[in-house]
Amino acid sequence: MFSDTAKVSLKAGKGGDGAVSFRHEIYIPKGGPDGGDGGKGGDIIFKADKDTNTLIDFRFTPILTAENGKNGAGKRSAGRSGRDLIVEVPIGTVVYRLEEGEKELSETIRDNGRGIASEPRNDGRERSGSRKVLLADLTYDGQTAIIAKGGDGGFGNAHFKSSTRQTPIIHEVGEPGEEFEAELELKLLADVGLVGLPNAGKSTFLSVVSNARPEIADYPFTTLTPQLGVATIDGYDILIADIPGLIEGASEGKGLGHDFLRHVDRTAVLLHLVDVYNNDAGEAYKVIRGELDKYSDLKDRPEIVALTKCEGVDEDIIKMQTASILAINPDAKVFSISSSAHTGLDELLRELQKACFARKSQRAGQISQSLAGTAPELTVPYSSRETSQDLLGLAPGKQNTPSELPTISLSPDTVKTSWKVEKDEDGKFIVTGEKIEKFARRTDMNNYESLNRLRDIMKKLGIRAELTSLGAEPESIISIAGKEFTLVEDW
Repeated sequence: MFSDTAKVSLKAGKGGDGAVSFRHEIYIPKGGPDGGDGGKGGDIIFKADKDTNTLIDFRFTPILTAENGKNGAGKRSAGRSGRDLIVEVPIGTVVYRLEEGEKELSETIRDNGRGIASEPRNDGRERSGSRKVLLADLTYDGQTAIIAKGGDGGFGNAHFKSSTRQTPIIHEVGEPGEEFEAELELKLLADVGLVGLPNAGKSTFLSVVSNARPEIADYPFTTLTPQLGVATIDGYDILIADIPGLIEGASEGKGLGHDFLRHVDRTAVLLHLVDVYNNDAGEAYKVIRGELDKYSDLKDRPEIVALTKCEGVDEDIIKMQTASILAINPDAKVFSISSSAHTGLDELLRELQKACFARKSQRAGQISQSLAGTAPELTVPYSSRETSQDLLGLAPGKQNTPSELPTISLSPDTVKTSWKVEKDEDGKFIVTGEKIEKFARRTDMNNYESLNRLRDIMKKLGIRAELTSLGAEPESIISIAGKEFTLVEDW
């Protein structure tokens, strides 16, 4: 059974807790703290596999969980890291993170922890409910991407010893791993995508030029799932995808087309098949072109048109149908073929091979040009002696054109240490920020020394002063990363 969409729940491994332990051996007085660190939680990693062809397995295993890290122990014994969960998916799988929010699509792909910019996508479809954040696009065999990261392990008390803190009972708990719902989409990777109205001869063409064996019959919608086949011409292989028949309104969800239009996105060239026996070949051509234009940017995709079932048809009829198509698109390349009679196929395949090669060369050039034009962002460090005009290069006596103006942004370290304090309707103070939330997640709220350490960190970062200025009292409730405590230790 073919399946090209799936929803799964992902839960990466929790980090192990650090240990509180002291060395106790005969003849070794005051051995000191020796609690080991917890192990890191396992990641959930998706891997593209050429031998996997469908997402059907995720219907039977909708929950994917990685192993938790082990807790630390005495004698500075660190806990073992949790095993990563490696999940094999078909080549062409796109992974989205579902989040509640606006109906939009983030255009950032995370691949092994790196941020990689992706092309904007506009497929014309209505987004439903959740916001979809693009995490990974697996396009070649063996490609991997960390989809859900495991939590870091907590430090044991051996980590906190110092000359002034010789018997610390402080330790950290392990961070929880990422947990969320993901949506998977499979987009077939092919050189040529076959499109056309139902019963236009797509399956017959694919069965003749390749080793694929799709179902063939004299009624519409015989192809219910996308089919792949490899055609060879002059020593070159062309991967062809047969997309189930489209009808008018497919981009809005009518017929079978809405479920499978996504597969056309991957193809380098479109082969539009039109039945020569249509009353008006131009009108049939126009219907499919309209649906492709509504769905995505396919109107700019290289396209070749073929009139099918031309065996025994008068040349005048072929010329009339060709003229009807050219009236809609004067630039169209129109071939007349017969799959059952094996006529006109070699010429068509050669033209497809040339179009695929030109398309791939064009894309490679665009990528190279894009990479060559990428300049690193300029980060301007702040100094109390510099005015805003100095930073912008607009100080008196300076002549700057707009293209010479530097781009001002916060450094990565500044972004990590930044924080924000808000007071809700119940009088609770909500503190947010990457660094402070990480400390809070790793704090054992049942250990007063660990909690006081978090309070000290808040004081050093200036959060304590901000809370006081907002009217926080010693008994006020502070909430960080879902953990709540009072501003001052309640004795």
